Amino acid sequence: MANTVTLSDAQVERLREALAAADYRIDATLAAIGEAGQADLARNHTVAAERALAGRDDPLATLIRLFILQLPQPAAAVQRTLPARDLLAAGLLTPAASPTGGPALAAAVDLRPYGGDDGVNGWLVSDHQATLNTARGRPRPDHVLGCSPASVTLAQLTPRTPVGSALDLGTGCGIQALHLARHCARLTATDLNPRALELARLSLALSGVTADLRPGSLYEPVAGESFDLIVTNPPFVIAPPRADADRLVYREGAEAADGLMRRVVAESGRHLADGGHLVVLGNWAHVRGEPWEERVAGWLPPGADAIAVQREVLDAPEYAEVWLADAGLQGTPDYRAELDRWLAYFDALGLERVGLGWLVLRQSRRADPSVTALDWPYPVTQPVAADLIATLDAVDAARLPDAALAAARWRLAADAYQETTSEPGAADPLNVRLRRRVGLQRWTDVDAALGGVLGACDGELPLGALVAAVASLTGDDPAALAARLLPQLRRLVAESWLVRVV
Repeated sequence: MANTVTLSDAQVERLREALAAADYRIDATLAAIGEAGQADLARNHTVAAERALAGRDDPLATLIRLFILQLPQPAAAVQRTLPARDLLAAGLLTPAASPTGGPALAAAVDLRPYGGDDGVNGWLVSDHQATLNTARGRPRPDHVLGCSPASVTLAQLTPRTPVGSALDLGTGCGIQALHLARHCARLTATDLNPRALELARLSLALSGVTADLRPGSLYEPVAGESFDLIVTNPPFVIAPPRADADRLVYREGAEAADGLMRRVVAESGRHLADGGHLVVLGNWAHVRGEPWEERVAGWLPPGADAIAVQREVLDAPEYAEVWLADAGLQGTPDYRAELDRWLAYFDALGLERVGLGWLVLRQSRRADPSVTALDWPYPVTQPVAADLIATLDAVDAARLPDAALAAARWRLAADAYQETTSEPGAADPLNVRLRRRVGLQRWTDVDAALGGVLGACDGELPLGALVAAVASLTGDDPAALAARLLPQLRRLVAESWLVRVV
């Protein structure tokens, strides 16, 4: 594989035209391999997709086999479909042996269509997936990861409000930049890995996106600059140290434990504009004797409100096994020795488990910032960004004095609905629960009084008047009922169940 990937503007245009002429787009590609093919690829196998394409020799089938399934294709078929001479010279295609005889070409990179619910429509260029059954060897140290579940999740976590400036920190193949370009006026993308910048440059050029691509580690390429939005899926894997030449830079930093995650969060304070957001997807260590909530909160820059959501927790052996398999080591002679090395490193750190999750913060410059930490292994509705941002938006409202909270008018979230649980034939429910349909899909149990107040929150009357009205129906003392309900209502404001009407 060539170390440098360069195509001129004219060559990029020829490649884009060839991809478009073959209808190498998301919908056509998914239709071609079918649901079984998609599911098989998600399990790192190509057989179902190969069967779906059997008998086809059209350009779309050739591109799918070549780039996604990693299968050498007859040279004549590739030359009919692509500007093969350009791609051979750039190292994107290489001569290969054909299982059916005759000259063949293989793809040195993964080039596939990409699209999103926000209107993104383009192509991503990355290195081939090392865990696919057709993979040709273990990933190189400067391996560039393609579209992964983590990168898709990060895209769904990112608020899409228009901003003046955005930083894609550790751009990889450029997937986040494709999304950011749609709602930011000035886009900067960085990466420590020169090969990642080369492939990201090609991804963006093919997709018609312009960005300022800069080499360097973490915030070094943007020293002295600030941004309205910083988005990153940094090399968060907690792995034993190894020489730089052997380290998989897309996933492993040079810091001990979760030190790189800490730096990404802590140093963001110098690069976020007032009111700016940092969105991070990553891992944190569960170290003996230290609650994870305190560990993550200790990373935050001064004055930042934040919400940390822990989606999954793996014990040390399971965590090591996941990432050794990701590196293509499972089933190799080196596997057991590497596993023992990882577990010894974890023991030395006092690491018992690893949390996987999200962190969203806002540079509020607040003297007493709000920090919310949630263990949330439950289903969520994507994109979840709006729900997390609403939690940060609610900080001021949730801190109103009791009198101001009661004097304000509130509206119950539009996606809230009610569930009841009853014994068969019973007149009254055993339990009433309110649920949310979007985002984190939060829930809260309510009694008759709280449910009555929430059901009447339509933005017309002050909260205090609603509590008094419910008290008159239940026979409760209004002051006593207000004293009981206001703390619960304040919590619901903080969780964005109630939105202030101004």
